[in-house]
Amino acid sequence: MTGQTELAAAIDAAVRATPGVDDIYRSGSLISNLVGAGAAAIGVRGTDEPLVAVVEGDDGVRVEASVGVDFAVSAPATLAAVRNAITALLDARGLRTAAITLTVVYVHSREAS
Repeated sequence: MTGQTELAAAIDAAVRATPGVDDIYRSGSLISNLVGAGAAAIGVRGTDEPLVAVVEGDDGVRVEASVGVDFAVSAPATLAAVRNAITALLDARGLRTAAITLTVVYVHSREAS
């Protein structure tokens, strides 16, 4: 596991552990997700890779995550908690945060719970 993959896995775990987060979805456009699914299907990319996108650059670490949230919890409060969890993890590793982009892509209904 490379350093960036390990960092992405740690962030993935921190996001999943945040109260109110029901699931994580692969970030990116429909086209990039289709290409990624095709790569996983033919074995070029693993299906167990973290779903958060992490890029380390000169200005710090950029993180992108798409989450599904519980209907009973405030989506803005959940996103704030996710942002805090990611920031705390990066700070603990001595890494500077350049940007954190979070998107709610699904609100899990009461019936799905």
